Amino acid sequence: MIVVADTSPLRYLILIEHVQVLPALYGHVIVPPAVIMELNQERTPDLVKAWLSNMPEWLHVQAPMKALTSPGTVLGAGEREAIALAAELSADALLMDDRDARREAKNLASLYWERFASWWTHRSTALHISRRRSIGYERRTSAPVSNS
Repeated sequence: MIVVADTSPLRYLILIEHVQVLPALYGHVIVPPAVIMELNQERTPDLVKAWLSNMPEWLHVQAPMKALTSPGTVLGAGEREAIALAAELSADALLMDDRDARREAKNLASLYWERFASWWTHRSTALHISRRRSIGYERRTSAPVSNS
């Protein structure tokens, strides 16, 4: 299971000393570099900083390949990177608590789904046509046609 987390859920689970629920539920969690930076800010509680200085093996840091551009919304760097990373990895879950960020993630998921559905419709039509032509060729020549 691929799980990406934003700053707030991780931070609050550390503060209430229940962060161990994450590896128990998901095995490992991926965070973008901006989340680590946000957890290391000056105003971050000492408990969070101490936890971060001994980062557990189940927490993996990975940068998104492409930055998320979100015109019209005000999202933090951690939220933008977490959404972009979750989309790139086709994550099974994205842990975040901000309403605007969740809305942006849902919009992005819808956009990706529409693009995939459009691509798949085009692709499956092309495969269907190609397979029909192959069957016709097989009938004319008696040459076997592979299923690939």
